[in-house]
Amino acid sequence: MACDISAGRLEPCKDNVGGLDAIYFVNYDDLPSTQITLDADDQVTAIGGTPTAYKYELKGTSNLETAITSSRENGTTFFDAVLNIMLKKQDLATHKEVKLLSWGRPKIFVKDNNNNYFLVGYEHGADVNGGSIVTGAAFGDMAGYNLTFQAMEKLPHLFVNATSDQTLANLGMNIQLGDGSTITPIP
Repeated sequence: MACDISAGRLEPCKDNVGGLDAIYFVNYDDLPSTQITLDADDQVTAIGGTPTAYKYELKGTSNLETAITSSRENGTTFFDAVLNIMLKKQDLATHKEVKLLSWGRPKIFVKDNNNNYFLVGYEHGADVNGGSIVTGAAFGDMAGYNLTFQAMEKLPHLFVNATSDQTLANLGMNIQLGDGSTITPIP
């Protein structure tokens, strides 16, 4: 039976931390799921078409959580990934991009603080379903953007075979950094 488990798991060391380091947005139409190669473990190992990913650096209270919904009665299971990000400081360029992110449904690559890379929105993309643009009240309050993305998929968020921006690019995409420079795949 295809749903039988196949491995045990040891208790891991306590060398893990929470939080996200960066996210990379790819426009939905630029990366059809048919151009994403998965291995037998559902890990992303290659990307076709050389789309552009736009990197956003994160620090602070951003997180990714995937809920599992399974119904024995209906025979269904799906995974509901929720990505919450905080972008500090308002500026005209980010304001425009937040608007476009809210209108679109990008695929989002996520790098956590343990140097793991994930893909959220593999088939259907991720929709902004909430958030706020805030100015704060006191001098010490945050001024910027809080965005919540949601991606409902047949598979949980996927691990990506990458360990750096360059190895992520080498899977088959260009990565545009915040300073306007681009990391391209090395053949």
